[in-house]
Amino acid sequence: MPQLNLNPWFLIFMFSWLFFLIVLPHKLTSYLLNYSPAPKNAKKQKPESWNWPWS
Repeated sequence: MPQLNLNPWFLIFMFSWLFFLIVLPHKLTSYLLNYSPAPKNAKKQKPESWNWPWS
């Protein structure tokens, strides 16, 4: 049975897990967290009203 031969499959398993645990999180965090989030309790500024010349 070729399934019982661990020679090629264990190395593929280890490299794939190294990729998932080391390389992929770095790429995802650099893609997803490229903004500076504002805290929830930040006060919203009230927009100023426009001065319409015809009103």
